[in-house]
Amino acid sequence: MSGAAAAWGEVSVLTSLGVAVGVGVTVGVGVGQSLSHGSTALQPTQLPLQSKQFTMKILVIGSGGREHALAWKLGRSPDAERIFCAPGNAGTAEIAENVAISSGDLKALVRFARENRIDLTVIGPDDPLAAGIVDLFAAEKLRAFGPTKSAARIEASKIFAKGLMRAQKIPTAEARTFTDSSEALDYCERLKFPVVIKADGLALGKGVIIASDAAAARSAIDEMMTQGRFGDAGRRIVIEDFLRGTECSLHALVERSSYRLMESARDHKRALDGDQGPNTGGMGAFSPANNWNDKLQLQFETEIMQPLLRGLLQEGITFRGLLYPGLIITRDGARVLEFNCRFGDPETQALLPRMKSDLLPLLEATIDGNLGKCAIEWDTRAAVTVVLASGGYPGKYETGKTVSGLDDARKLEDVQIFHAGTKRANGEVKTAGGRVLAVTAVGLTLEAARARAYEAVSRIHFENCHYRHDIALGVIN
Repeated sequence: MSGAAAAWGEVSVLTSLGVAVGVGVTVGVGVGQSLSHGSTALQPTQLPLQSKQFTMKILVIGSGGREHALAWKLGRSPDAERIFCAPGNAGTAEIAENVAISSGDLKALVRFARENRIDLTVIGPDDPLAAGIVDLFAAEKLRAFGPTKSAARIEASKIFAKGLMRAQKIPTAEARTFTDSSEALDYCERLKFPVVIKADGLALGKGVIIASDAAAARSAIDEMMTQGRFGDAGRRIVIEDFLRGTECSLHALVERSSYRLMESARDHKRALDGDQGPNTGGMGAFSPANNWNDKLQLQFETEIMQPLLRGLLQEGITFRGLLYPGLIITRDGARVLEFNCRFGDPETQALLPRMKSDLLPLLEATIDGNLGKCAIEWDTRAAVTVVLASGGYPGKYETGKTVSGLDDARKLEDVQIFHAGTKRANGEVKTAGGRVLAVTAVGLTLEAARARAYEAVSRIHFENCHYRHDIALGVIN
């Protein structure tokens, strides 16, 4: 942590009902709080002013189910004229115009946005954010939704995030960081297991290993630090205590020191039923979360969100974009597992079908610092998302399998099918990745949504299709 001591100005906390109030007001559900700590505020990064035209051309960067969901939701806005996806997938090609540019080719993306006069670019994956794509767009006076490279460190470096949480006394697991594998191995001999071993950098959601004993810990350390399983991302690691509880995902639109909370969700990270098998990018999700309540929201706002934004400002960092803290709910309350700086996948596929408000002006308001003028309206019904993956995922898997039954599944009411690893070849949809589809259904109850989602899943077929059969099942039971 740098010692950058920056007094921060008024902090306006905006919760789900969008109310901002003054100092001394108790924070609760639907209530906000303002804090004043000095008179000198940090100057925010200058971004282009909001476009004033009535219709907009929008570029969504990425090729997963999250990006399909974002393109689908943005395309429903009356202000959206054309949607482009780079590189997109077979699903986005049905509702937008795919552009053959990789999400990692930052210069080509900037050039495309400039030459095609894109009014707003929405970045889905974490890698381009960590590489500084928003900074490059801003330098060309192009509008992009997402944090700058400096702000994206909250996700791109577990070590940076742990240091920030420690400095701000944000509740999280006790941890140590290591840059030397021998020191990490020696430390493991003294631990009480299980422990959690995390690669410092980005590893496609697979850089977290729960080691049940010393042998598993040694193997994880060797793979990350010596064998380079995750490249430079695993050269430095975090070893932290294993926290027992249930996980919960929260998303918030954030502009400097103001934020707007979205609805809660829970995802299923393990590959197999019963939360067995290796960690994945996510095998399913449901919203709202059954383990979230008013008391936890009060704790979250006062002990996690406000100290985090204060700490970022003290570091000289202005955050604009989507902040997604991954939480675990323990007997002692909420604890932070990680911070993410983009929409979650597959949580986004469960959240956006429940969002009744237009997403586009919310993203615009985040960029322009006008969150206080916005409110988000939600469908009170529940949503369940089931991910269909290639057999073998998250390990080795085959692609090029023909996907059938999509039209039949779409006939079901309140069902949305979001493509991830798909491509169209010879008039057919083919598998092209580990996670292939995310099937979301909305229902009056979680049980009804779950039944409808699995009915849709039963109509879709491809060779070696794998999915979990227990998404949201534990909650219903």
